[in-house]
Order: sequence, then C-alpha cells, then structure tokens
Amino acid sequence: MKRTVLLNPGPVNVTEHVRQALLKPDLCHREKEFSDLMQSIRSKLVRAFGIQNDYDAVLTTGSGTAALEMAVSSCLGEGQSLLVIRNGVYGDRIAAMAEAYGFNIRCLDTPWGVPPVLDDVEQALKQNPNIEVVALVHHETTTGLLNPVHEIGQLVRKYKKRFLVDSISGLAGDALDFERAGVDLCVGTANKCLQGLPGVAFVLVRKTELTRLEKIPERSHYFNLVKNHQAQEKGDTLFTPAVQIHYALDAALDELLEETVKGRIQRYRQAATMLRKGFREMGLEFIVPEEHGSNTLTALKLPEGVTYNGLHDRLKAKGFVIYAGQKKLSESIFRIANMGDITLEEFRRLLDALKNCLSASTPS
Repeated sequence: MKRTVLLNPGPVNVTEHVRQALLKPDLCHREKEFSDLMQSIRSKLVRAFGIQNDYDAVLTTGSGTAALEMAVSSCLGEGQSLLVIRNGVYGDRIAAMAEAYGFNIRCLDTPWGVPPVLDDVEQALKQNPNIEVVALVHHETTTGLLNPVHEIGQLVRKYKKRFLVDSISGLAGDALDFERAGVDLCVGTANKCLQGLPGVAFVLVRKTELTRLEKIPERSHYFNLVKNHQAQEKGDTLFTPAVQIHYALDAALDELLEETVKGRIQRYRQAATMLRKGFREMGLEFIVPEEHGSNTLTALKLPEGVTYNGLHDRLKAKGFVIYAGQKKLSESIFRIANMGDITLEEFRRLLDALKNCLSASTPS
C-alpha cells in the first residue's frame, strides 16, 4: 500500500517497529505482564526527559485532551483561582475545561499567534494573590506559536504558584527544561512527537506536588490524577486501558531513548528549516514570525484564489495530508506539521508537490 505522509499535528507517521508492536499477543490488563508493560512506559517517559528523580508519569487511556482534563480537574484547591494564559484554540480549551468544573478562573489573553507579555503575567500574579495555578500551552498549534514557557515558569516560581503546562504537541519536539521552567504538571500524548499511536496520554507530575493534590476533593471519577497515580504505583489500573496501544507506546519510547530527545528536536528543527526555506521561495506568508515558531508546525496564509479544500485534495492525491486552520482561521490559512517518522526526501517531494499545486490553482 502506498504510504501517505501525514503533515497534520498528530496522529503522525510511525515506524514499522511501532506498528508491529500492535500485533503482540492479547493480554488481560489485570495480569503481571500488563503491570510490567505499564511500569516500563512510566519509567521510560521520565528517563527520556531526564526527570526520573523528581517526576512520576500517570497514564490514561484517551487522547491528549483526556490527560489535560485529568491535570486541570485535579490541580486546583478549593477556593483558589486558575490563571489561564491563552493565545489560541488550546488555551481556550483549558479555560473551557476549568469553567466546566466551576473553577474560579482568570484569563490573560493575547491575539492568536502573539506571545504573552511577561509584564502582564507578572501583574496578574501580583494583583490576584488567590491564584494557585497558572496554565499555559507550550506549543499552540493553532498558529505554530511556541510560547515562552521558561520565562513564564520563572515568574510562576517567583510568586510561589504552581505551573501546569500543556505540552501535548511540544514534548520531544521543542526544548522543555522542567527545572528551569518550574513545571509542576506537564501533559503529553503518545501520538505526536513521541511518535506513538493515538489512545494513550499522560501527565508528568512533580513528586512533591502529590501531597497537595491528595488534599483536593475528587471532581472526576475517571480523571482523578491522584487515584490513578496511586493505582499505577501499585502496578494496577483503575479502568480498562488500551492494551495494544500501550505496546506501541513502549516501542516508540525505545526509539526515543535511542535517538534522544535532543536528537529528535534537532531532526525536527532541520526539517522545519528546510521546509520554511522552501515556503519562502514560493512566496508564502507565515502567520507567526519564524523566531516565535515551533520546530514542528508552520501555519501559512492561503494565497489569493486558493482554497484550503482544493489544495488539500490536490496534495492528498499526491500522497500528502495537510491541515486546515481552526475557527476564525479556517478559511484563511493552512498548516504543515513536520513531526513523526518522515524523511527529508519526503519533505523535498512535498515542496515540489506544493509548488506544483499552487501554480496550478493560482490565477495567472
């Protein structure tokens, strides 16, 4: 079967090694073999990022959004406030979750694609002492913006707050120094830069945070972070997990450990540099200045006379799947991600295909 190159920000192309892991024998999740598999994944996650001394991994079956809801619903003490720094769809998603749980929230908004102003963050923390947790999206894939997670994290630490980072599309794609950023809860998923398959996500939680979290009333039966952590520490799972997807994640983590997070970030950066050079040569316009962009996704304005649907369908016929803009950007941009198991030769073929498609669809 002809390979389709996925240029959407997850699910991503995976290696044959990861795909073959799905074919391992059927397994009951209450058996020791699954407990060993789960502990292997939890151990590899923290080792890959060099945080095994200070953080634990808590797994959940579901998309990255499931793990994010686990973190959000479990993070805030009674009577406290959550500060959500938002500049895209995924910052809005954090706020929507917090509202669904009836939290006291404050939102610090900047336009989509524009980094937050650090002085505004500091003022919000100064003026609202009941803020307990600050939430930020690391890589805002709405526009491909990389938020200043380390600088904001240092402000959060200065004011003795807790820091929740949605790094669902950032982990292993862009640098995240957990200690420098003072991350307390970090949300990730298997099927983006970790190059696993959809169905398993996780929260990396600072071990010293667990005592505080244990005092917070249970708000979700399924997404209770503390109870899931306690069960997993004993080698158990509260609910039926996606067993085969765990096999695939374990295989993907072996690949990440071999390549190293630093090596993967470098590979993605090399691909992004090559692609963006090609985009500039075609005269395409970037949504986010390159100095603020992530390593793994580029958002581009649709040229005059070019529709997303038409461009998508022409590229798909050539074996490439691109991604639409979201909400108010749905008619004006398209996005190309470069995460996953994709070769430089495939990226070169993409640039040729994109150039041909744009030439064919732009009025002369």
